[in-house]
Amino acid sequence: MRIGFLFNHDQVHQVAHSLPIALALARARTGAEIVVATTNPRLSAEVRRLGRDQIGGSVSLVELGLARRTTRAAKALLEAAVPATKLLVYRDNLDFFRGLDILVVAEKTSLILKSRYGLKNLKIIHTRHGAGDRAIGFDPASAAFDHVLVSGRKIRDRLIAEAHVAPQSISIVGYPKFDLSATPRLHPLIDDGRPIVLYNPHVSPHLSSWYSIGRQVLDWFVEHEDHHLIFAPHVMLFERPFVLTIDKLRVDRPGRIAERYLRAPNIHIDLGSRASTTMAYTQRADIYLGDASSQVYEFLLRPRPCVFLNPHKLAWQGDPNFAHWRTGPVIEGAAGLGPALDAARSEHGSRYAPIQRELFDYSFDLTDEPSSVRAARAVARFAGLPDVPRVRAPEPALTAHA
Repeated sequence: MRIGFLFNHDQVHQVAHSLPIALALARARTGAEIVVATTNPRLSAEVRRLGRDQIGGSVSLVELGLARRTTRAAKALLEAAVPATKLLVYRDNLDFFRGLDILVVAEKTSLILKSRYGLKNLKIIHTRHGAGDRAIGFDPASAAFDHVLVSGRKIRDRLIAEAHVAPQSISIVGYPKFDLSATPRLHPLIDDGRPIVLYNPHVSPHLSSWYSIGRQVLDWFVEHEDHHLIFAPHVMLFERPFVLTIDKLRVDRPGRIAERYLRAPNIHIDLGSRASTTMAYTQRADIYLGDASSQVYEFLLRPRPCVFLNPHKLAWQGDPNFAHWRTGPVIEGAAGLGPALDAARSEHGSRYAPIQRELFDYSFDLTDEPSSVRAARAVARFAGLPDVPRVRAPEPALTAHA
C-alpha cells in the first residue's frame, strides 16, 4: 500500500493541514509506504521543517517538476497571472500518481487526475484546509472525492446538505493544524499595553475588503497610534501582480504597499512569510479585523473581540457563508472602525463571546486525542490497514476557550 500526500501550491499554507496526518500515519507503523510530494523548493523546505527527522526516514519526500519542454514554456507564459505550475504538474507526473494507491490532498485541483487523466483506480482523500464558511468549500466538487476528512459537525452537515457528499464518505477528525507546537511569540510590535489588531483580508476580489477600502483601513491605524496593527493578509493576496478567482470569475490588482504604511511605527506588515501560516499572528493579536478568511476560526481558539468589513454591502444576516460575522460588529467602511473596535471590546463578554464559543464548537470537534492521529486512523480504515493505536494528547500548546 503506497499512500501519497501532495502539496501543490505556490505558498506553504496548506502544509500544516495535512502533513501532521502523514507523520502520524508513519508513526503508527501500519505497513503502508508514506510518500510526501511537493512541487517547489519552498514547499519542500516547509515539509522538512515541520516533519523534522521523519522526513527521509519513515516518510519519503519527492519533489515533482515539469519535465516537458512544452509544459515549461506554458508555465513561463502564464505563471505571472495564473498558477500554471499547479495545473501543469499533473500531466508531467502521471507515472508517479499511477504508482499510488491513495492520494491525500488539501485542495480540489487534484481531482483532475480522475476527471481528465483517467486515473479511476486512484483513491483521493480530501483533508480540506481550514474550517471557514465560504460557499466554495461546499461546492459539488467535494462529492468527487473518495473520502473527506473534516474538522467538525459544521463542515459535515454542509457537505451533506449542499455538496451531496454521502455521510459514510465523511470522517470527523478535528483539526490537525492545532497539533503543531505553537510558534514562539514574535516581537514585531512592542508590548506596551496598546491593543494589537490583526487585519487579515481575504484574497478573493468579490469578498475581500482590501481592494476597495484596505488602504483606508491602514490610513486609520496610521492616524490612531493608540492601536498596534499587524497587517497579515491571505498569503496569496500579494503573490502575483493580479488576482484571479474562479468561484466567481473576478480579476483585480492588489497594488503596492505605500511607504507611509511601511514606516508607521505602530504597523507590522507581513505579505506572506511563514509566520502568516503558523497561527503566530492569530494567537498574538487582541482583536481580529477581517472579512471572509477562515483564519478567524483559528483566532477563535481563544475567544477575543472581532470586527468584520463589508464594503460590498452583502446581505449577510442568516447566510451560512457569513456565519462568522455573528461574532463581532460588521461595518461597511473604515470610517466606522473606531466605534466598531470599541463595541467589539465592550460587548465581547456579554454578547459575542458566547456566539464565538458556539460557532467554534460547531466547527471543530476536538478531543483528548491529537487530531492528526484521529485523521490517520480514518485514512488507515479507509485503506483497510491495521487500526491506528489510540494516543492521548500531551498538554496542548494552544488551548481552545482559554
